[in-house]
Formats: sequence, C-alpha cells, structure tokens
Amino acid sequence: MSAVNITNVTVLDNPTAFLSPFQFEISYECLVPLEDDLEWKLTYVGSAEDETYDQLLESVLVGPVNVGNYRFVFQADPPDPSKIREEDIIGVTVLLLTCSYMGQEFIRVGYYVNNDYDDEQLREEPPPRILIDRVQRNILADKPRVTKFPINFHPDPNENGEQQQQPPISPENRADDGPDPVQSSDQHPQQ
Repeated sequence: MSAVNITNVTVLDNPTAFLSPFQFEISYECLVPLEDDLEWKLTYVGSAEDETYDQLLESVLVGPVNVGNYRFVFQADPPDPSKIREEDIIGVTVLLLTCSYMGQEFIRVGYYVNNDYDDEQLREEPPPRILIDRVQRNILADKPRVTKFPINFHPDPNENGEQQQQPPISPENRADDGPDPVQSSDQHPQQ
C-alpha cells in the first residue's frame, strides 16, 4: 500500500494559448508521516521519436508531509518552442506529471496534448513558418494515463545514500536463518 495517494488532479485554464503557463490543482492524502519532501515534476515531450527534445518545465519540493489531506496549485512555464522541432509543434504530444519520494518515482500521470491553430483558416492553410502566438494548447484532461510504481517510503539509511559501508557477503558473515538481502520482499524494482 502506498503512503501517498493522489486523490484528484484538475487541469486549470484549459484550453489556452501554447505560450500560457500550465496549471494543475493537485489533491493528495498522506497516510503516514514522511521524513522527506515530495518532488513534483512536469515534463513536456517535444518529440515522440527523440527524448532529447523533452523539456522539464518545473520541479518543486512539497513538504513537510504529515498525515492528512493536501491541495496545491502546481504552475509551470510553457515549453520553449525554440527547443522543439517545428514539425513537432503542431499535433499531438504528451505531458507527464510525476511525483517522487527520496528519488523514487511512485506515480506518473500522462496527458495527451493537442496543439493546433486557434483559427480555422490557419488550420486549413498552415503558414510556411509556425505562428506560435496563434497556437492553442488543449490538454485531454478527461483521459489521463496513471501509472503507479511500488516504492519503499521508509528506506533504511543505507538505501538512500547515507550509507555505511556494508561488508561483502561471505560464508563467515552471512546469517543462515534470514532472508537473502538481495531478494528481500520489501524491495521493489521500478518499472
């Protein structure tokens, strides 16, 4: 069971101009107190074929996180059109909202985004160069793709970087009656 459950994400100011900021109202509940902040990120996928065009639009830390219900507005600048190939500006792309705890992503909410001209004539007869101030962004907010990843919300100090050096496992220092530390049931690979 997850220590944090996202209860609602509302896309605000949608549809809007391509150059307008993104805004999401995020509601979540925390079931156990957490020692560290939650990290929220918003990534714009600039090209389906090449992830080097992806742009991290915003990353914020939210905390402290005690037991309870929370709500905040997450705002991010629009993507930089100069970092997107011109042929990829108009059309459908993806926006990824993710949340991580101690470097472990535990939820990803993906939205399809349709970018098109705000004028019928421009849609029918596109200009030779993109008129970015006439492009409208429409996030398909009613059809998010939610992916959850099991993580350890309470890792041992030696799992998150503050570790003490562990001796190598050898027949002398290995307990015969405990589980194999590599295959412990509380460790979950990220998918």
